[in-house]
Amino acid sequence: MKKTVLFLDKPHPYLPQQLERLGYTCQHAYTESREALQPDLAACTGIILRSRFTLDEPFLAGCSNLKFIARMGIGLEHIDLAYAESRGITVLNSPEGSRDTVAEQTMGMMLSLLNNINKADREIRQGRWDRKGNQSRELRHRTVGIIGYGNIGTAVAQRLNCFGCHVIAYDKFRHNYGSALAEEVSLEQLQAEADIVTVHIPYSEANHHFINEPLLQGFAKPIFLLNTARGLVLDTAALVRQLESGQVLGAALDVLEYEEQSFNTLELDTLPAPFQYLRRAENAILTPHTAGLSREVMGAHARVLVEKIEVLGVG
Repeated sequence: MKKTVLFLDKPHPYLPQQLERLGYTCQHAYTESREALQPDLAACTGIILRSRFTLDEPFLAGCSNLKFIARMGIGLEHIDLAYAESRGITVLNSPEGSRDTVAEQTMGMMLSLLNNINKADREIRQGRWDRKGNQSRELRHRTVGIIGYGNIGTAVAQRLNCFGCHVIAYDKFRHNYGSALAEEVSLEQLQAEADIVTVHIPYSEANHHFINEPLLQGFAKPIFLLNTARGLVLDTAALVRQLESGQVLGAALDVLEYEEQSFNTLELDTLPAPFQYLRRAENAILTPHTAGLSREVMGAHARVLVEKIEVLGVG
């Protein structure tokens, strides 16, 4: 039987090259609408995408021969996982591909917060030379709490260990993961000890606004907060209130709860008041969902998915 893979988003060339080596025929549909694709769906063995479409039950119902869906990236919130499972469709993703680039940006943002790098740069460009107002905090004297200890959380812990700080980690889905890199703790212990909190959890309905007002108010000390995971895991309005109160000393966000599904467009001037506050705040750093967007990352996602599809052995 012919094996056909439909690409809904443009991949790194390595991915279709290697799938053809494995005997797949690759079909590319980077701009076609859902409706235009309907006649081709029944022939698909696999679908590979980033986030251009929502693969819901009506869409997947037309894929009568589908064996796998491969997401070039991490988040799976735009795929109906329950329906795919009911149909015996394997869903793959490639968090291993972007763990290093996200971890590196997390570290860059953390160091910038503690050393006032972005703030000082803006001030100098505006003609201000303020040494005292930009006095730094040393990372080696801080306890860093990692929320979500998967691929990226672990990669962040590896980098933090070079700085000699105390690293603790909470993950509600894992147990016995503590090591020399990070101490396994409860959420309550993380709230009691952390000076800096970095978030690395996937989005799901259960994690919607996981970082909310009660959680932020529950920290024993004022904290610095970073989110390079998904925008909707953090309540932006609650963050702003805690920045205003001093409970959050500074925040670095690569992701926003206001983003659309593909993350590629955002009309910043139309966003709500909490975002406009962050745009003005001296103690906030904002980047446009670029932590997982290095020049090397698509090649890394491609290599991971080729290995997983080969192991899957669809024939």
